[in-house]
Amino acid sequence: PDIVGVELTGKLQPGITGTDMVLAITEFLRKERVVGAYLEFYGEGADALTVGDRATISNMTPEYGATAAMFYIDSQTIDYLKLTGREDEQVALVEAYAKHTGLWADSLTTAEYERVLTFDLSSVTRTLAGPSNPHAHLPTSELAKNGIAGDMDKARAEEKAGRMPDGAVIIAAITSCTNTSNPRNMVAAGLIARNANRLGLTRKPWVKSSLAPGSKTVKMYLEEAGLMGELEDLGFGVVAYACTTCNGMSGALEPKIQEEIIERDLYATAVLSGNRNFDGRIHPHAKQAFLASPPLVVAYAIAGTIRFDIEKDILGHDAQGNPVTLKDIWPDDSEIDAIVKSSVKPEQFRDTYIPMFDLQKAARTLVSPLYEWRPQSTYIRRPPYWEGNMAKERGLKGMRPLAILPDNITTDHLSPSNAIQLNSAAGEYLDKMGLPEEDFNSYATHRGDHLTAQRATLANPKLFNEMVHDEQGKVVQGSLARVEPEGKVTRMWEAIETYMARKQPLIIIAGADYGQGSSRDWAAKGVALAGVETIVAEGFERIHRTNLIGMGVMPLQFEEGTTRHTLALDGTEIYDVEGAPQPGAKLTLVIHRQSGSAERVPVICRLDTAEEVSIYTAGGVLQRFAQDFLESTAA
Repeated sequence: PDIVGVELTGKLQPGITGTDMVLAITEFLRKERVVGAYLEFYGEGADALTVGDRATISNMTPEYGATAAMFYIDSQTIDYLKLTGREDEQVALVEAYAKHTGLWADSLTTAEYERVLTFDLSSVTRTLAGPSNPHAHLPTSELAKNGIAGDMDKARAEEKAGRMPDGAVIIAAITSCTNTSNPRNMVAAGLIARNANRLGLTRKPWVKSSLAPGSKTVKMYLEEAGLMGELEDLGFGVVAYACTTCNGMSGALEPKIQEEIIERDLYATAVLSGNRNFDGRIHPHAKQAFLASPPLVVAYAIAGTIRFDIEKDILGHDAQGNPVTLKDIWPDDSEIDAIVKSSVKPEQFRDTYIPMFDLQKAARTLVSPLYEWRPQSTYIRRPPYWEGNMAKERGLKGMRPLAILPDNITTDHLSPSNAIQLNSAAGEYLDKMGLPEEDFNSYATHRGDHLTAQRATLANPKLFNEMVHDEQGKVVQGSLARVEPEGKVTRMWEAIETYMARKQPLIIIAGADYGQGSSRDWAAKGVALAGVETIVAEGFERIHRTNLIGMGVMPLQFEEGTTRHTLALDGTEIYDVEGAPQPGAKLTLVIHRQSGSAERVPVICRLDTAEEVSIYTAGGVLQRFAQDFLESTAA
């Protein structure tokens, strides 16, 4: 892989959080096209970052598309190991091993890179990301300039009349991503809450707020600092130690709030301290979502609308009637650091994690190694990966397009993970299975049942399938498809069912950066089960490309300058692929047009290694495993 050096210079300005830093770096690295690369961070800026801040950068690796983001081992690492309760012997071993093997920072100062990027930490300002993409950098000083903030007089008038304002923040969530494993971020959020409470500020009544730490230690050190109660007073009580809002599992809104959003077709939003804010991911009724640091999430819960200019507008008034703005409640770095030093303790980590790894030697009962599949289960069902479309050979002939998709298709477009709605294909199926709507849960929780999960395939209501147009020729938004050769527009799932019944091989055509976002296994499983044999795009994100190969779907890439637009594709075509798959080989996409003509287009085989070719030709990673297992047992 490409190994890219990223030099961090300067230092963060006062009041700037690790989240602000990583959102700015994400935009920078996405623009620098580091997809698939290994990044090694170094420099005076990197030296000064705590492991918490470094981990926040590394945790966003999928958002800028790299394979890994690494920092050297140094005194910051040793401090972190001590802080988190590691034994002295282990800490000493880590330091000695790193120095002996050349992994200590001092040993890497002479490292040379073919490509070096430089990022100045002092350039980072307070920031959001959004809407719709984590690399859509949005400095809070430019909210009005970018058309996000504005018209607060109208918002206040609506609130006074008992209505939610335009841009209402219906969800404000401090989520379980690395942001909540960074003590500085969490202490800053607690201090914002404390300062707001002292000045009489409150959360807006339509905001559903939550705190879902990734570790139980977060609550421990917030309690130690006397800040947990402050957060709870503003509505940020602990709801779980797990993925919640960031993975689309924010739960139901209050019925009256949901009704008002629907009746008024209100532009409602979410603000969260997660990694991803793709359209439709956070909540079905949040039309857009913005990423922010934990303290900014608290501030937006008080503001109540994304139209609020968070740096300038008045959050409220104190007991004396004085206006209160963000700067009046934002804590000093010195106070944050002092509280982290006094309240985050090694014993908190020991008390949390040592019991977790203690083996429980309870009495054991022998059970059958074979699972007893339950036919009515909507959570765990016998998988079909050796049957149907998964069992047949990929001929790459006579394929019809299931969809023609634009740039920046995410795994949330391909297979959403959020709450299942009754009017969705999955919701209708669960309803037929006898589940009450309140127990539908999310797509992610049903990933063990293919009959539910495959109904999520391309089910995102924010999808734009360029095969589906209105009478004016504009692409229609929604989980829609056009069944060919009839030309009938249907919901995506009905189109998939139709093609499955016909045993019709399928293809998807797409733009650049196909498959952004999380490693959603069903983003690849869903299209494979539908009968998609290949995806031809202008470019692929690394993780999703690998997952497609693992499910036996061929990733092909247009050559530079060739796109769905230059080829004037409209979805009536039939496609073949010619050529033997080899790493980086040039294959031929044969486009049979409705007029009877055929066009031969060179495409690049994105099976990048011999191992990937082996997995693909076996039919996928499961089929490859089965072959290897049978061969080993027969030997």
